[in-house]
Amino acid sequence: LFESGAILLYLADKTGQFIPPDMRGRTETLQWLFWQMGGLGPMAGQNHHFVQYAPERIPYAMERYVKETARLYAVLDKRLADRPFLAGQDYTIADMASYPWVVPHERQQQDLDDFPNLKRWFAQIAERPATQRAYALAEQINPRPVMDEAAKKVMFGQDATSVRRD
Repeated sequence: LFESGAILLYLADKTGQFIPPDMRGRTETLQWLFWQMGGLGPMAGQNHHFVQYAPERIPYAMERYVKETARLYAVLDKRLADRPFLAGQDYTIADMASYPWVVPHERQQQDLDDFPNLKRWFAQIAERPATQRAYALAEQINPRPVMDEAAKKVMFGQDATSVRRD
C-alpha cells in the first residue's frame, strides 16, 4: 500500500476510526482528504521547493507558490469558520492529512494571524496528545533533518530513467 491518502483511508476503514460511518460524513471527509492530496500538499510542496531548495532563485515561481499557498490557507480558513474540523465536528483523516502542511507555515511565508480560523484549528490539533507524541517521536528518530546534496539528488534529481532502473 502506498500514497499517504490511501494509507490514511485504509487505516481509518480498518480501525473504524477518524472517518464517519455515514455516507454524508464519509463523503465530506474524503472530499477534504482529496482536496489536500490534490491541492494543499502539491502546492505547498512547490512553495517549499522554489522558496527553500531550488538551486536558482526564480522570483515568478516563488511568488506564484507563496500566493497559491496563501489562497489554499484562505480556503481552509473559510471552511473552518463554522466548524471545528474540516469535515465537521470530529477530527478525521482529512485533518491528519492537512495539518502537517501547515506546520511549516513560516517557511512557506505564511502568517497564521491572517487566517484566524485556521490558526485555531492548527493550535487545537497541535494540542492533541497523539500529535505531541508523534512529533516527539519524530525528533528522536531524526533530530536534525538534513537536506544535503545526496538528499537533494533523491528528492529532485530523478526522472523516468530512475523509475525504469528500479
